Amino acid sequence: MNALELRDVSFSYPATDTEPSPAPVLEHVSLVVPEGAFALLTGSTGSGKSTLLRLAKPEVTPAGALVGHVLAFGKDVRTLSPVESAQTVGLVFQSPDSQIVCDTVWHEMAFGLENLGTPVSEMRRRVAETCMFFGMEPWFRRQTASLSGGQRQMLALAATLAMRPRLLLLDEPTSMLDPVAEKDFLAMLFRANRELGVTVVVATHAPEPMRDVATCAFRVEQGRVRELSLNEAIAACAFRPEVVKRATGKPTVSHSKPALSLRDTWFRYERNSDWVLRGLDLAAPEGEVTAIVGGNGSGKTTLLQLACGVLAPQRGRLSRPHAASQAYLPQSPRAILSAQTVREELMLWSKGAGYGEAQVTAMMERLGLTGVAARNPLDLSGGQQQLVAFAKLLLTRPSLLILDEPTKGLDAAARTKLARLVQELRQEGRSVLLATHDLAFVSAVADSVSLLFDGTVTCTEGPDEFLAGSWLYHA
Repeated sequence: MNALELRDVSFSYPATDTEPSPAPVLEHVSLVVPEGAFALLTGSTGSGKSTLLRLAKPEVTPAGALVGHVLAFGKDVRTLSPVESAQTVGLVFQSPDSQIVCDTVWHEMAFGLENLGTPVSEMRRRVAETCMFFGMEPWFRRQTASLSGGQRQMLALAATLAMRPRLLLLDEPTSMLDPVAEKDFLAMLFRANRELGVTVVVATHAPEPMRDVATCAFRVEQGRVRELSLNEAIAACAFRPEVVKRATGKPTVSHSKPALSLRDTWFRYERNSDWVLRGLDLAAPEGEVTAIVGGNGSGKTTLLQLACGVLAPQRGRLSRPHAASQAYLPQSPRAILSAQTVREELMLWSKGAGYGEAQVTAMMERLGLTGVAARNPLDLSGGQQQLVAFAKLLLTRPSLLILDEPTKGLDAAARTKLARLVQELRQEGRSVLLATHDLAFVSAVADSVSLLFDGTVTCTEGPDEFLAGSWLYHA
């Protein structure tokens, strides 16, 4: 039996005043994923991968015009009751924070089962068995807000599997995980596929880590879907940092003073909690790209929020000479998106920052956003939202740009565009501080890499030196 089947499916988002006849996102798509498969779904940023997955889950199917049939185990998903849907199709989103709704791990694990009316005895057994399967017992009673990014992603997966779906759909599930957390997550996903018999479909821009477990691969292009070999899928997603480095050369500015510095900096979120940062020293040189790497939960986001003034250190000294001319891209781009269309979004800060329609049009062309200018930013894919947010910040021409996981959800072409823009900022003498797990991007753009561990900077080296000496991080 086929676990997932699309029969001549076309889909368009609703018409708007600015886009009365929107182009189809998917057009005459036919797709078959056999039961028991581990399938990869690749495609460029905004190609329709997320839309395709959401069409298979009735509760999150986007508004718009759907033609054709989406079947799960031979049954049209639009006919599934809520209980049937939960037991048939599970969906894990790109960001676990958009999926986790409860304050404790145990409550999150039980939440979906409670909504399904699962008897208490059955619910307790399912929660216990799922947590044992994923090795979650040590943090079963912890607050979800205290979990690392890898733990939150594992929790989202476990809570979905507790409802025992036969088909599991995942949208860029490892894009914000460090190398160790990624391996752990994929190992659990592989076990669910092989040991529990769950059919898995993963939408991803990074298929290489799944090469040994995937059984088939598909690519979404220009509204259509075609099957391709695993090697073809991996090659199509490859990002080549050496191309960006060759194209940009060295910066031409003086590095005589830091664009940002922290000395003996300490920070914790609550008075009696552990220190997140402890005696941290960091100097981001003027006119350079400074990269911060480290495991999930190591304090990278906390460090960036101190750098941009969202948080204040409890001890130590923080110097922010560009406080009046800096911009911050948070992990969730939705935090800075509020307008009804992409063009309106990019015009929001035009008066204060002194740019106009011509600059917005040029920026959209540069980042490949022209085709979605009339779309609501919140209806876009995660990668497209990332590009819109980045464009919005660039239009203000900041002296210091602070970026948290800037490449998540982006395909190789979009990462290349982003890398070249970052290198252009560097050439113009502006400074960039970024935190990321994307070491290929670091290799392409960074002047230095600082490893954050145990609340402090363990080492700072050039990217080539750092990567050559690391057995954990690879470009």
